[in-house]
Amino acid sequence: MTLPRQVIPGSFYKITRRCTQRQCLLHPNPVTNEIFLYCLAEAAQRFDIEVMLPTALSNHHHTDIFDRYGNVIPFVEHFHRLLAKSMNAYLGRSENFWSSEQVSIVRIEDPADVIDKLVYTALNPVAADLVERVADWPGVSGLEDLLAQRTITVKRPSCFFSASGSMPETVTLSLVIPPELGDSDAVRRELRERVAAGEQRLAAERTQAGRRVLGRRGILKRSWRDFPATEAPRRGLRPRFAARSRAVLEAALQRYHEFLCAYRQARRAWLEGEAPHFPAGTYWLQRFAGVTVAPLVQ
Repeated sequence: MTLPRQVIPGSFYKITRRCTQRQCLLHPNPVTNEIFLYCLAEAAQRFDIEVMLPTALSNHHHTDIFDRYGNVIPFVEHFHRLLAKSMNAYLGRSENFWSSEQVSIVRIEDPADVIDKLVYTALNPVAADLVERVADWPGVSGLEDLLAQRTITVKRPSCFFSASGSMPETVTLSLVIPPELGDSDAVRRELRERVAAGEQRLAAERTQAGRRVLGRRGILKRSWRDFPATEAPRRGLRPRFAARSRAVLEAALQRYHEFLCAYRQARRAWLEGEAPHFPAGTYWLQRFAGVTVAPLVQ
């Protein structure tokens, strides 16, 4: 039995998921990009999720969001299910699309750390020695749209969705800087500067190591059936929280420990036929069993 996840409205998250066997099932091309953005935008609208920055590499994606209303779990479930079905239809395959590993949903505890995660997400194709600059990546990369405050409009892909079905013909996606993060212009300016500095730093590291990027042309020549040549990391930690400050991280872990203790006590009472109040942030039992959950105290 996995540990219960505490879902707190008003949280920042980094969502990461890999394709099965690290296969390049999200290999970038106009159709793949359209499918990814359509599924992301539709799921975000359906569950009132504020998307900050998505980046989809060939075999995984990073998407940074702000969950104002505590809908991160159904949002992730819907987005990934919709994307898997659509991409399998497009690729003509029927096996599982995503890795059997649990999806990574990391809550970013301190707003000051959110920009670090945004920089990481934006620079992912550069850090992987795929392209020299973020703008060169041919797949989904929301950085320029976020910085330019452009709204992304995506048509319904025809490879999976029926023209007479219930899915909208077009969806829009506005990448946002939530006010909880500070002045949006200042955040965008810092993000632009830090990404540019990161591109320069990574270029210097490649030169020193004698490495070269694969390049846009080399990326587009690859097949979705390819796999990375590097060995997959195994048995790594799967964090629930992220924070640079050790004190902030320890405080988050202590709050989660207290949540677990209260949750287990309430669950024992509930199984014995009582009607206890589960701790604030209880998600699964509230959604599927209708238990009573205590209000969140800020």
